[in-house]
Amino acid sequence: MPGSDRPPAGPATRQQRAPGTVDDARSRAATPLLDLLTQQSLDEDYVHVARRRAAAGEEPPRGARAHRTAAVVVAAFGVLVATAAVQTARGADEAQSSRVVLVERVVERRDTVTALQDRIQELRGEVEDGEQLLATVTGNRLTAEGRLRRLQVRTGFIGVRGEGARVTITDAPAGGELIRDTDLQLLVNGLWQAGAEAISINGQRLTVRTAIENSGTVVNVNSQPLRSPYVLSVVGNRRTLQADLLASPSGLAVADLVTRFGFGFEMVPVEELVLPAAAPRTLRHAELLVQGSPRDPEGDTP
Repeated sequence: MPGSDRPPAGPATRQQRAPGTVDDARSRAATPLLDLLTQQSLDEDYVHVARRRAAAGEEPPRGARAHRTAAVVVAAFGVLVATAAVQTARGADEAQSSRVVLVERVVERRDTVTALQDRIQELRGEVEDGEQLLATVTGNRLTAEGRLRRLQVRTGFIGVRGEGARVTITDAPAGGELIRDTDLQLLVNGLWQAGAEAISINGQRLTVRTAIENSGTVVNVNSQPLRSPYVLSVVGNRRTLQADLLASPSGLAVADLVTRFGFGFEMVPVEELVLPAAAPRTLRHAELLVQGSPRDPEGDTP
């Protein structure tokens, strides 16, 4: 209207604040991205068209040309909106896909952990069974080693060191009775019955294969001729050997022989004795013995 002070309508009315100011930056930061893209694109399009027409000296579009320009702008705006929508949908699909994959991996890891825990329980059970078996085998081994040790000691296959007693028996005075093989056998049997673990006569270690027999005026032990005095080294409990010997039937028979024929007899406790192993001999015959039988080396009778 002529004479009016109102500024003309057009792109110039859109610049309410100077670009680049603090208020403009705050306004742009608060504007949604899609609105910002649309507004900025439209503004830049208007400015570009206005500059081109001003340089060419053209009048602003009116009527149909203005409508065509608006249609182009609206189409461009639609393209931008569609592109933004597609990108947003694609990002949402990718996020959903990533979430599904992550959930599947979590479920797989849980199943793996459960299987491993079950396997751990199985292995613990196997370890417990193995420990029980090991304890049983160890006990059997210790028992077998103890029995082997006792058999080796009794059979004379290993040397022995320990406390015990020393027994000395001699012939009767000159012109008297001589000690015979049966007398020594009674004494040895009495000592076994008294708890002796190992015995030697004049250095000859007694074993389950030892023979004590007469040969003229001498007594052969392990085929070695021996003469009086006969010194028996006995490994055992030195505090009880003598009393247990006198309490055994064989010991009582020996005491009777000593009294009747005048044999010399002495038995003294010893803190430590060393008995060597018996000389090795070739085994010619062997048979299985039932444990606890009279011929068992670990029984009461050697």
